[in-house]
Amino acid sequence: MLELAGIIILGILAQWVAWKFKIPAILPLILIGLLVGPIAAEFLSEDGTKWIEPIWDNDKGKGLFPGDSLYYFVSLAISIILFEGGLTLKRSEIKNVGPVITKLITLGSAITFFGAGLVAHFIFGLSFELSFLFSGLIIVTGPTVITPILRNIPLKKDISTVLKWEGILIDPIGALVAVLVFEFISVEGDSGFTKTALIEFGKIILFGTTFGFTFAHALAYAINKKFIPHYLLNVVSLSAVLLVFVESEIFAHESGLLAVVVMGMVLGNGKLENIKELLYFKESLSVLLISILFILLAANINMEDLMLLYNWKTAALFAVVVFVIRPLGVFLSTTNSKLKVNEKLFISWVGPRGIVAAGIASLFGSKLVKQGVEGAEYITPLVFMIVLGTVLLNATTARLFAKLVGVFLTKSDGILIVGASKISRLLGHYLETNGRHVVLIDSNQNNIEKAKELGLEAINTDIYSNTLTDNIELNDVGYLMAMTGNSGINKYAIDKFGAEFGENGSFRLVTREEMLDDTNNPKEGLFSNTDDYGTLTEVTRKYPSIQEIDINDKAHYEGLIEITNKDKDIIPLFIKKEDNEFYIISSHNMEVDEIGENWKLVYLGKPFDVEDTETN
Repeated sequence: MLELAGIIILGILAQWVAWKFKIPAILPLILIGLLVGPIAAEFLSEDGTKWIEPIWDNDKGKGLFPGDSLYYFVSLAISIILFEGGLTLKRSEIKNVGPVITKLITLGSAITFFGAGLVAHFIFGLSFELSFLFSGLIIVTGPTVITPILRNIPLKKDISTVLKWEGILIDPIGALVAVLVFEFISVEGDSGFTKTALIEFGKIILFGTTFGFTFAHALAYAINKKFIPHYLLNVVSLSAVLLVFVESEIFAHESGLLAVVVMGMVLGNGKLENIKELLYFKESLSVLLISILFILLAANINMEDLMLLYNWKTAALFAVVVFVIRPLGVFLSTTNSKLKVNEKLFISWVGPRGIVAAGIASLFGSKLVKQGVEGAEYITPLVFMIVLGTVLLNATTARLFAKLVGVFLTKSDGILIVGASKISRLLGHYLETNGRHVVLIDSNQNNIEKAKELGLEAINTDIYSNTLTDNIELNDVGYLMAMTGNSGINKYAIDKFGAEFGENGSFRLVTREEMLDDTNNPKEGLFSNTDDYGTLTEVTRKYPSIQEIDINDKAHYEGLIEITNKDKDIIPLFIKKEDNEFYIISSHNMEVDEIGENWKLVYLGKPFDVEDTETN
């Protein structure tokens, strides 16, 4: 009982530490697992036993999982984690990231697979089958590891997008490759590449895709037709995932992981009414499972396994994988792309491995050891070495390396607009056309679809959820504009996200009460103190366009502002400088110290009367 409770408590503590110090949770989780496992057995326990013994040991009379139960638990847990990953894959987003992603997950994976396999064979003397099992396992770069690393590094959107989507898409690919290599080894031993192994390969693909696709549609139909009560939605979905995994495994051994990934992808891209609620539940469950898994898997390693790596060969293998094979795969995959050399260097540097690699390595490594496969004892510790080493390297140096190669954004000039109404879409389209990265968020799906039709990046989310803080593609955002029709939501957005997304300025529309009271003019007020959401909406309805007018000097600017104060059909928005830099006009202070050459006033509404502007 103490061990079970301890795993959960330590796992959640590690997750909190990771959040507090902005590092991937996998790092403290593995360190805790090693501490309560092999380190405790070697240095801390008087009787030489681990504080947490994952597998039951008859001699010691201690352990959590008898026989193969640990590996069954690992398999089921990984199936849930991969299903949650599949839910996040959206076809529309994949199309937008371009050919670089496609090449990275195909050509890049092939380079890692063959390169790391050959290196492992020649350095450690492992058989080709085991070497390529190792290389298949380290193909993956999980998003649960990359996201915490990149979340606090301001990067160009295309760099963070490439890394994010590579991590999501490559997880099932790496798992599938490792499963197939394992099947070759298990079926025919040293002569694995035979007709029987190829048949098993076909069965994995056939049953994995068939079961995943069929059960996904069946579950979606049951949810949309209200056959499942709301309070049972999450647990029924969980049981369906486990059912698909087990059923697929019965028909084709090791096809379950592919089945759950396919199931998640189909559900994630279908018309499922409760997809958000399902995703939130699976995310919470994945956090708990990841916490438990990493501690268990790390604790299950013995000191003898770690000592296998205590030589120069380990350092050589790590160096070649990280500093040669990864850059080679990235540079060949990004040939003829728009990415610059320094951007390719940063993508090459950031390639941490995650839960799928560690979980499947522990599972397959132990099975092969039991089968008596020579050299199988190296698989688990070698993969854990790559996982821990890459996470530690990237977590401690990614920010510094970004500055060294020049991809670190010194100024975050992206703009996050809360609310995707017509006026927000109009502003967003104008700013995007003028070279700014703009993201609109709204809980109204109809508004989001209209924004996407204009080519804008739009996210359907609830402002009260925490999903925005996990979106690494918002790293270049430095301005926050809350523009909904609900003043409470606008104020909440400023309070919650101002520090994270508004380092250069957080603004919101003034309320009706503030608009009618000249003495109550908030510092974060957006545009003029005489225009709230209602007046903006009305002017947008009458004049749905953004206008520009040249500013001659400071006096001319003040005259233009005076006109806007008198004419309710003209609302000043920004001052556009010569280099397309924008100064957001604040209701608290509409004055400027000086006007530069070729500056313009950007406004909403009807065009200025030429005679009036000349007079002023």
